[in-house]
Amino acid sequence: MNLSYSGQEQVSAPPATVWAFVQDPEQVARCLPEVREVRVIDPHTADATVQVGLGLLRGQFRFRLELTPDQTQGLVRVRVQGGGLGSTVELNAQAGVVDQGNGTTLLDWQGSAVLGGTVTRVGGRQLDSLAQRLIVRTFRTMASRINASSGTLA
Repeated sequence: MNLSYSGQEQVSAPPATVWAFVQDPEQVARCLPEVREVRVIDPHTADATVQVGLGLLRGQFRFRLELTPDQTQGLVRVRVQGGGLGSTVELNAQAGVVDQGNGTTLLDWQGSAVLGGTVTRVGGRQLDSLAQRLIVRTFRTMASRINASSGTLA
C-alpha cells in the first residue's frame, strides 16, 4: 500500500535554530508519535521503538531513522524503515526549510509511505488516516519542540 501526504508547519524560530534541530537524529526521532525508546547510532542515524495501535493490532514497531540534511539546497530528507507484528513500513519525507524573513521559518514538507504485511490486511481503510496522522503529527511535534526550545509558543 502506497500513501502520499504534504503540508506546512510554521516555526516561530529562525532557520539556524531549525537547522540545528533537524540535524539531530535523536531530536527528530523523539517527534515520532508514541515513541518509547531512541538510540542514536551515528550523527545521522537513530533507532526508535514506537507503540502502535490499529484496531486489534497493538504492539511495538522498531524503526531506523536516517537524516540527510542539505543546507545548500534548503532541504532535510528523512527515511524511516522498519516494522513489527509481521508488518513493514518505509517512509520517505523531505522538508524545505524556508526563511520567512521575520525570524520565523516554514517547514514545507511532503512524504510517502509504503506499508506491507499484517498491517495492510488488518488496518484496511484506517491505514490512510493513521499514516496521515503519523506524518502530520511528527512535523507538528517538530515545530512545537523547536518553538519551545527557542522560547516561543506554537
